[in-house]
Amino acid sequence: MSRLKPVLITLTAIAVLIGLALGGGALWLYSDAKVSTVGSTDFSNELAVPPLAKSTVKSDGTRVFELTMRAGEKEFRTGQKTPTWGFNGDHLGPTLRAKRGEKVQVKIKNALGEESTVHWHGMHLPAEMDGGPHQMVAPGATWAPRWTVNQPAATLWYHPHPHGKTEKHVQRGLAGMFLLHDEKSDRLALPRKYGVDDLPVIVQDVKFDGAKFDHGHKMLSDTGFLGNRTMANGTLDPYKEVGDELVRLRLLNASTARIYDFGFSDDREFALVGTDGGLLEKTTRMRRIRMSPGERAEIVVRMKPGEKATLRSFPNDSYGDSWSKRFAGGDDSFDVLELRAKKTLRASPELPAELGELEVPDGADSVRGRFFGLRTSGINGRTMQMGRIDETITRGTAETWTVRNEHSTPHNFHIHDVQFRVLEVDGKEPPAELRGAKDTVFVPGNTTVKLAMRFDGPADPDTPYMYHCHLLYHEDLGMMGQFVVVEKGEKASKVRTPHAHAGH
Repeated sequence: MSRLKPVLITLTAIAVLIGLALGGGALWLYSDAKVSTVGSTDFSNELAVPPLAKSTVKSDGTRVFELTMRAGEKEFRTGQKTPTWGFNGDHLGPTLRAKRGEKVQVKIKNALGEESTVHWHGMHLPAEMDGGPHQMVAPGATWAPRWTVNQPAATLWYHPHPHGKTEKHVQRGLAGMFLLHDEKSDRLALPRKYGVDDLPVIVQDVKFDGAKFDHGHKMLSDTGFLGNRTMANGTLDPYKEVGDELVRLRLLNASTARIYDFGFSDDREFALVGTDGGLLEKTTRMRRIRMSPGERAEIVVRMKPGEKATLRSFPNDSYGDSWSKRFAGGDDSFDVLELRAKKTLRASPELPAELGELEVPDGADSVRGRFFGLRTSGINGRTMQMGRIDETITRGTAETWTVRNEHSTPHNFHIHDVQFRVLEVDGKEPPAELRGAKDTVFVPGNTTVKLAMRFDGPADPDTPYMYHCHLLYHEDLGMMGQFVVVEKGEKASKVRTPHAHAGH
């Protein structure tokens, strides 16, 4: 025993040191996982406002836009040029605008070195025009989808949707807004001067590795890419000078994995007037709005002469467990945009209390229910297969879908082609920001949502739409399914092998 005693003491000391090292390392990792730019953002760069896309009108009334996907470089920081992708430019894309009832066509040219596609997120349109992974555009080729706009005024957007590569393509800068208006919205007293009192705000998180974008994933997180700072409309540390009492911000979460909880640094109240699919029924006053990737919100903030107001993303408690909250970004905070009011402001009319009626079903006429269990490994236990149709839906019918996040990792749920109404969140009435028309909804860990929708587009048994998690790393892993819309009694056809459009 006398001989063993020094050995035991040494082994005990080593074990204690290892324990302290592991504990200290874990503490360091936990502390280092929290990110904040609050108080360190100097707001030194004027907010870029994406230009309105030029268009021509054919003799039959079709409005034609042209988009070119191309590689480029942009100087986000002085003297450092970052390789980027963009539409009609080096980074992001122009804002397309059309009116309800109008026929539109978008001529897309792929000038990249690899195939990609363009999905019209939130748009109601035929499946073969949707721009999902079945409508790839080969390098050097063109694709010219066309459809008739048949939905209310809304803030939509467009981005690539190549199977297994969506996160990378969006991260590099392929994204833009598509704004719809209609006669009802045109009559409302809402801020509407694009780039003046009606501002697009495309929010993305970013991290730099030298001059290049860092596309790596955060340690101990399985949500996807999480950056250490944000930019709006491709502008770091942005400010915008405004000259009106009321300013409308069209917020788009174009990040690939980060969830934001937007509000203002002074906790001022703002008015929520619209969600993904268009205007709410009533103007709603609030101080915070949570937005997961792909979601949009139209908010109106009142400014006083000469003041500054900082749009901020606050820490969020609704991620799931404490591990997910810390390592998936729930504890992070960002100063996103500074609004600077001029000393003299133009008077703005008071916002209308009533905005209109929602054109989404309330669940009363649903003819069928479906269940979707979400896990990073797949939906309902299956990963995405391009040749497999997961759901077949009869055209003209309404359905209620129950979506359940079956573990603690944050997810959300996006359905192509349709807008839906959120009926319940864990059996309760949804919060104000979920009471409008939606196409994407955040589903925190171990949470259940019920959604009501109607499938009234053209039937196409050959071409599927998608439903998927819009945390794009999860989508790329296969957290996606396919559905087709068919006539009553019709069956889904075998999905045609995807091919890249060579031009038409």
